[in-house]
Amino acid sequence: MVTPDKKRVAFNRPYQGKRAAEYVQQALSSHHHSGDGPWTLKATQELAQMLNGADVLLTPSGTHALELACMTLDLGPDDEVIIPSFTFTSVATAALRSGSTVRFADVDHDTLGLSLATVVPLVNRRTRAVIAVHYAGRARDLQDLRDYCDSQEIALIEDAAHALGGALEGKPLGSFGHLSCLSFHETKNLSCGEGGALVVNDPQLLRLARIVREKGTNRFDLFNGYVDKYTWLGPGSSFLLSDISAAILCAAIEDFPVTQNRRRSASQGYDAGLDDFIARTGFTRPVQLPNHLNSHHMYYMLASSDAKRDAILDHCRNSHIQAVFHYQSLARTPFGSSIARYADPTPVSDDVSRRLLRLPLYSDIPDQAVAAVIAAFDGWRP
Repeated sequence: MVTPDKKRVAFNRPYQGKRAAEYVQQALSSHHHSGDGPWTLKATQELAQMLNGADVLLTPSGTHALELACMTLDLGPDDEVIIPSFTFTSVATAALRSGSTVRFADVDHDTLGLSLATVVPLVNRRTRAVIAVHYAGRARDLQDLRDYCDSQEIALIEDAAHALGGALEGKPLGSFGHLSCLSFHETKNLSCGEGGALVVNDPQLLRLARIVREKGTNRFDLFNGYVDKYTWLGPGSSFLLSDISAAILCAAIEDFPVTQNRRRSASQGYDAGLDDFIARTGFTRPVQLPNHLNSHHMYYMLASSDAKRDAILDHCRNSHIQAVFHYQSLARTPFGSSIARYADPTPVSDDVSRRLLRLPLYSDIPDQAVAAVIAAFDGWRP
């Protein structure tokens, strides 16, 4: 957003649904503020419609959703989990907290996510799960990856934190994996400040996911009349989102078609406005993927070198534009390298982490902010 001084363009601005304050007041006036109240029910029903009718369990964050997924699969010290090296730390820490070994895979250059080619060489008898992260809401060959995982009795978890609103071959991203994880952090396409969800696409995992989410108890069965005693059944934790936060989420869901159109329009504005910059500087943009609907979670480019990436970031700062880089390759971080049991090469992850540049994009970004970013890039001379 252009700030009051008319100079600075922020990288992100949290979106507040048109009826958020109204819905929060209704939630506060109710007699149910904790999780799994009426606003939670409303949000999960609407999210399920967006995800081909899957069961949706709201969580306090996307990180909690990943941890819930790993606990639902009962991962442990004898297991390995394959994750992309180019991703956020939550993906790795969720597997580590289960006691599993993290195996860092490289990413596909076109999607910056996992592919069969990067996953299959790392699979062994200890592999129990693959966490496929849809970077920038982009993916391809997901059904092939799911079919392969099924053939090897490996669980596929989608990290769809960037992907809600995106689709592949007409199927929503987040509906391919046995389990999928969403984030409603303030930077995401749908936001309630902090929040997340576990999407359960495999019905056989639903009851266990509910038990883990309810501190290892059968609370869901009791409250729905399936049992007559409240009891402890196994390990778990408190993975519920408050109903007040769910009310904020409902307002964002209500506005989702409008905010997605705004993101799409801004992305198209960048596409058109940066053509000359791309031709002049040698920067590149992501390739178009076949049969893919972009979620427009972010707009990124790759510089021709790390020096040029850093130079354009300096120029943006001087122009009051808050452009940013993104992840380090986890396998090359001090902690990541210390826990890696295998020295698997991750050249694409290592390379893009040095050259990637993200532009401001959020759910109500105005046209003048997009124009200011384009003008700043047009004014840069390497």
